Amino acid sequence: MDNLSDALKKLKITAIDISEDSLEGCLDCLLQALAQNNMETSEKLQGSGVLQLFASLLTPHSPCTAKVANIIAEVAKNEFMRLPCVEAGLIPPLVQLLNCKDQELLLQTGRALGNICYDSHALQAQLINMGVIPTLVKLLGIHCQNSALTEMCLVAFGNLAELESSKEQFAYTNIAEELVKLFKKQIEHDKKEMIFEVLAPLAENDAIKLQLVEAGLVECLLEIVQQTVDSEREEDIAELKTASDLMVLLLLGDESMQKLFEGGKGSVFQRVLSWVPSNNHQLQLAGALAIANFARNDGNCIHMVENGIVQKLMDLLDRHVEDGNVTVQHAALSALRNLAIPVVNKAKMLSAGVAEAVLKFLKSEMPPVQFKLLGTLRMLIDAQEAAEQLGKNVKLVQRLVEWCEAKDHAGVMGESNRLLSALIRHSKSKDVIKTIVQNGGIKHLVTMATSEHVIMQNEALVALALIAALELVTAEKDLENAKLVQILHRLLADERSAPEIKYNSMVLICALLGSETLHKEVQSLAFLEIVSKLRSHENKTVAQQASLTEQRLAVDS
Repeated sequence: MDNLSDALKKLKITAIDISEDSLEGCLDCLLQALAQNNMETSEKLQGSGVLQLFASLLTPHSPCTAKVANIIAEVAKNEFMRLPCVEAGLIPPLVQLLNCKDQELLLQTGRALGNICYDSHALQAQLINMGVIPTLVKLLGIHCQNSALTEMCLVAFGNLAELESSKEQFAYTNIAEELVKLFKKQIEHDKKEMIFEVLAPLAENDAIKLQLVEAGLVECLLEIVQQTVDSEREEDIAELKTASDLMVLLLLGDESMQKLFEGGKGSVFQRVLSWVPSNNHQLQLAGALAIANFARNDGNCIHMVENGIVQKLMDLLDRHVEDGNVTVQHAALSALRNLAIPVVNKAKMLSAGVAEAVLKFLKSEMPPVQFKLLGTLRMLIDAQEAAEQLGKNVKLVQRLVEWCEAKDHAGVMGESNRLLSALIRHSKSKDVIKTIVQNGGIKHLVTMATSEHVIMQNEALVALALIAALELVTAEKDLENAKLVQILHRLLADERSAPEIKYNSMVLICALLGSETLHKEVQSLAFLEIVSKLRSHENKTVAQQASLTEQRLAVDS
């Protein structure tokens, strides 16, 4: 039967009672027409009303079902046919067919569902709710020798894994085990890449990260790195990048990371460390990022610093000072910043020369590098001596003042302000304050006092109080120009201000009274009235400070 119109007519009239042979002939005719001109044939099929009959033909025991599913898969390649397929009620019977044993039927069913739901998160979510994930995982295990079916499952997983709702369902299957088993068998680059495309979105889920680690994925990834590290073939370079990126992703899960750290004695941890001194930029990057991920709790950080990892990172940074790789710089600085968090590590890292190594990147124009550089320095300067040394470094202070105006990069701007404040708070040094005043830093600290983040407001107010206590004469003009007194009035009058903000604002007001100019400003605004109200504040510390401040204001008025 080679006439499409006749085939459609015959299907329309007798689809239910048609003989198997006759039905097969009609379906073959449709498939042939679709192969010649898919779009035109699909339009005719839609116009004929035959699509609505297909749901009744999708029965597991008919020899023609695979062909019906194949036709649906072909027509659903066209975007305009997907909604009609849904409206014809084809999804439920197709989902049921995923439970059959016939491999050809499974393949065409999977293709049909994949094409109908292509690019539609709503339809993919519907499939997830209908329970296709455990079914497909089971299929992958049973039919792993059938490459076409395996591929179909992988494509389906790749699409479904993009949806957050799928991850929980995947976590309740043995997908990790099946994918790792499949991965170990692959020789071809394309097949490995296909599995990687499923692994990456799945590995975003912490439970699945741990399952993948337990299933032995890490060993596979390390093997790929070893095989491809010295190759210059494009596909090997791509595979090395994918494998090392995935390795870093697995370390983002707390449990999976700790399992691989093994108290700092784990073979995986040691292998990853060996990437840092490598000559391959991708491995240097992955090694530094892996250290940053291992350095997510104090115990690991302390162990790593005791075992000389800081020197490895500084050596790596040294190789990237002049025209270096920005991503490697960023990763190494991230690792150093994390390692500097435990108190016991700070002095060790300072004496190892970390501050000097980091300062070499002051000239960087790359905001991500600037951000991590600032964060690392801020973590290091808890000690008075270090804060004083850095606070008197004119080049650093000038750069901080410049970055305090980086309005396009909120992170850099915030970190610069916080470091400026930290230099004053930790050093309590007149020389540091003078350096910051001389380089125009005061106005930024005053602006920081109006930040939407309470922690930043507080840090600014404490730094400004130290300035007023130690170097008021030097800073007086800048404090006046920055309208500090008006800002403090506003902070005290605002009911939404946190108790610590009110407390530190009053401490600062008292310190400012030592300046004649600022004293006049305080008197010109009704501070007494606001402060006396705060005497009945629910926070006792605020209430006590309000009494003291009121006395000072009354005496000096």
